Amino acid sequence: MFGQAEHDQRAVGTTRTNDCGIVSMLRIMQFLFAFSLALGAGALPARAAGDLLVAPTRIVLDGSRGTEVVLNNIGSTPATYRISLEIKRMTAAGGLDEIAEADASEAEKAALAMISFSPRRVVLPPNQPQVIRVGVRVPEGTPAGEYRAHMLFRAVPDTAPATDGAKAASGGVSIALTPIYGITIPVIVRIGALGATASIGAARVEETPDGPAFAFDLTRTGNRSVYGDIEVTRPGVSEPLLRARGIAVYPEVGARTVSLRVPAELAATLRGPVRIRYSEDREIGGGTIDEADRVVR
Repeated sequence: MFGQAEHDQRAVGTTRTNDCGIVSMLRIMQFLFAFSLALGAGALPARAAGDLLVAPTRIVLDGSRGTEVVLNNIGSTPATYRISLEIKRMTAAGGLDEIAEADASEAEKAALAMISFSPRRVVLPPNQPQVIRVGVRVPEGTPAGEYRAHMLFRAVPDTAPATDGAKAASGGVSIALTPIYGITIPVIVRIGALGATASIGAARVEETPDGPAFAFDLTRTGNRSVYGDIEVTRPGVSEPLLRARGIAVYPEVGARTVSLRVPAELAATLRGPVRIRYSEDREIGGGTIDEADRVVR
């Protein structure tokens, strides 16, 4: 069971890799403070998978500085996690497909080579945050562009054998199935002067196998990804009908469908004229990327 941290709840800036002890302590304190505030607000400050919390859930580096990721085990027993990098590509439907390294493009292979991290395996006692240091080394002559890999935090299952009681109850061999939880976050390296814009297309309410969803088309132009938040309002009404954070369009696609599951009663409310605003993450100012009036069918 793996989560993709595309719908991030927090963005991240860059942090110098020197003074690691001071930076690490600050990161942990910021993580715990944000987490406590979010609990009071009924929201999580980081992406969760199983008993693992990860913050931040998106990393953007400028090619010269590193940063840190904080992990926290919110379970009641120690847990082990293995950390690795993998390649994912966005689809036109907005999903992320895992790509084998043998099938990776030169730019994707370059991303794997330039991003480093430590440690690669951690044992997390309950409620004791652990810092993962992330660095980047850009080879001389690397072309300008956006390079991306996804950092995977995969739970290592307990290898304890089935109990004798379980064997006796079945009268034979007992097989225990243990779900393996994992989560990925994008690690983006931007080199050179890059830019991108986005435009909002047609909007609709559609039925999916999981229930109704508010959907619209989002087109990207430029040489880097776009990332931000969505807000849907009625024209002339300030109170939003719908908000969604962490909507990205990566460079491998020029357009994608954004599909947001909504309750049936909200789906009915969303039909008719609406205003859709796509804005930068609030952590970096919240400026408008695009805004459009649409009639939802």
